[in-house]
Amino acid sequence: MTSLRRRKAKSGASSVYGGVSGSSVDRDNDYVCPVCFDIIEEAHMTKCGHSFCYKCIKQSLEKCCRCPKCNYVIERPDQIYPNFTLNELILKFKSKQNDKKRKNPDQTLTSRGLEIHDLLSDDLDLGNINYLLDVLAQKKQRLEADAEYAESCLLKEFLQQVRHRKQQQLDQLTREISILDGDFQTVEDRIKEQHSKLMACPDHLVPNSYETAQSTILDVACDESSSSAKNDCVQPSEPSKSPHSKPQSWLQNSLAQRRRKMSQHFEDLEQCYLDIRTSGGLGGPDGGVGRMEDFTTCLSKFTRFTSFRPLASLSYAVDLFNGSSSIVSSIEFDRDCDFFAIAGVTKKIKVYEYHTVIQDAVDIHYPTLEMLCQSKISCVSWSHYHKGGLASSDYEGTVTLWDANSGTRVKMFQEHEKRCWSVDYNRMDPRLLASGSDDCKVKLWSTNSEHSVASLEAKANVCCVKFNPESRYHLAFGSADHCVHYYDLRYPRNAVSVFRGHKKAVSYVKFLNNQEVVSASTDSQLKLWNLSRPNAINTFTGHTNEKNFVGLATDGDYVLCGSENNSLYMYYKGLPKHIITYKFDTVRSVLEKERKEDDSNEFVSAVTWKPGSRVVVAANSQGTVKILEVV
Repeated sequence: MTSLRRRKAKSGASSVYGGVSGSSVDRDNDYVCPVCFDIIEEAHMTKCGHSFCYKCIKQSLEKCCRCPKCNYVIERPDQIYPNFTLNELILKFKSKQNDKKRKNPDQTLTSRGLEIHDLLSDDLDLGNINYLLDVLAQKKQRLEADAEYAESCLLKEFLQQVRHRKQQQLDQLTREISILDGDFQTVEDRIKEQHSKLMACPDHLVPNSYETAQSTILDVACDESSSSAKNDCVQPSEPSKSPHSKPQSWLQNSLAQRRRKMSQHFEDLEQCYLDIRTSGGLGGPDGGVGRMEDFTTCLSKFTRFTSFRPLASLSYAVDLFNGSSSIVSSIEFDRDCDFFAIAGVTKKIKVYEYHTVIQDAVDIHYPTLEMLCQSKISCVSWSHYHKGGLASSDYEGTVTLWDANSGTRVKMFQEHEKRCWSVDYNRMDPRLLASGSDDCKVKLWSTNSEHSVASLEAKANVCCVKFNPESRYHLAFGSADHCVHYYDLRYPRNAVSVFRGHKKAVSYVKFLNNQEVVSASTDSQLKLWNLSRPNAINTFTGHTNEKNFVGLATDGDYVLCGSENNSLYMYYKGLPKHIITYKFDTVRSVLEKERKEDDSNEFVSAVTWKPGSRVVVAANSQGTVKILEVV
């Protein structure tokens, strides 16, 4: 038995070290860990210069703060360092060994067979063979037990994690259902109170379809729930029927349209409700009502509009055979909304009288005024103080002031070195303007000065600039660095805030109010920012915008933008999905009659709201201008 063990130890050492033990040929000794006597894995070195497996030396130092090889005192277990050189040598050694095995597989098998043959060819008695069998059986049993134990531990871990996650989901659902139950009861009480007030009114003041609408809503709510939920529906007290009660179609149609809109975007509305109601903690009774009112407003405004109704059409084009020269780049209403100006690449600013265009039932509308610029126009902006005051920016970098009453040029500013993309009048100071250009500068102008009064240096091309509507000193601009920059003009050295989140150049910025700004980018996204927060509070997707300026406008609650599929998109600021769209007709010249509609490269290039109304004006790259009403 002893001789057998000596033979095993000798053959084991020879197989591990791959050479003659204790000889100069035994080069693999340098790669063997003195602790586990195997090839070093993830070599780490102690202060005394000896290398070990990382796992081995770490476990050893946890038990005794001395080097396992030379007994050198190591004060802290973390005083070991990676041995990158030895790691590289070991990797090369392993690679060579694998290459040898691939080249000479028969030799490997032969050598292994010889070892087994040598082991078994000695004069082994029955006791030695039984001992070998016992050792192998014990080893097999241990390996099987280890494998089963590892599988059980892994399964236990998995089940624990699944249960923990499901328990979290259950707790979340329980809290959300509790909020839903409370809100449902609040709405029920409100309906009863409203019904009581309506029943106290004279019959001719009570909406005839109120009762029908109420019962319809409850029926739909109960039908869509499960049978158990039907029993839980809280039925209001049966209202006394008025002798004049007859359903009115307008209310029923409105409810049907709103219900359809709600169903189409139910998941988004559900997420919006949960976000609002659970913000700031899954709230108690104090803040819950206010947050429910916020969602009520969101639901009402999201479902209010269903389509665009065309009111009139115009044409900015000058040549029907060459549509590419008719892109409308900017549309703006004047101070009193009596006139609106259209400008673009034809180098012309056309001013139309709104009421005349709406009332005239003609196919072709002529402008009341036409002003010719020296270059293609990128943007126009009306003065909010002087009637007829108009500013324009063009591709040559010129900012021009116009008197739209007489159609004459008042002043020209020519300090920009490259194309000027945007110009904007300040609402609080009628003398102050700002412009942004490809020369990476935002310049400030005064109508009383011949030169710029200040300049902001940007790090990339400035694509748009807009003043805060309630401040003389604050403005935002979008840049090709994918950011929106917000500045206080009293401290122009550094931006107050820089809003990051877009993946491409920011083409437009518009203020919804004095605290919220929306930005458009060629990454096919709009982002809503709050000036007091660093991250976007909402991201709007659905339209397509990858290379062109497609227009952006807002009335404070809703956001309009163009798209490169020749459509106009409308969003509500509280939800990321678009509410409605309007598709422009594809315009073909005489030479393009055979072109398919899908091959069209037309896009909606400019859009604006008529302040204080539901009217919008939009234009596309073919010069078609549409006056639309949101209904």
